[in-house]
Amino acid sequence: MKRLFLSITLVILFAFSAFSQTIIAAKDAAKHMGKTVNITENVYDGKIMESGIIILSIGGYEPKQELTVMIPASGRNKFKGRPWEDYKGKDVTVSGKLVSYNGKPAIIVSDPQQLKVVLIDNTKGVPLKQN
Repeated sequence: MKRLFLSITLVILFAFSAFSQTIIAAKDAAKHMGKTVNITENVYDGKIMESGIIILSIGGYEPKQELTVMIPASGRNKFKGRPWEDYKGKDVTVSGKLVSYNGKPAIIVSDPQQLKVVLIDNTKGVPLKQN
């Protein structure tokens, strides 16, 4: 009986870890290319391109940003307001697969659930739990 319980527990833990996302710092994004991650960091700047793509610079100003968040023109209508201005100066958690954009790490965000404004516990450098 103990072995059965242990086996079931291990299977559940393995399944959970397979679906979880890796939490990393923006400065380490290049080391995790191709992986699905969560990154919490400050949005330094944002702009909208002529093509309608929204670009957010995370962890520094362009061209020295640690991560670029891209919202495709086709997904812009899913976001309220003007994301290229509304997220400036705010701490966000962005979730998605790391890809390369102009030789730097980027995450393409097609759903507002992938980009959330958070409050940071400055004593620990981690997001505060929010309801």
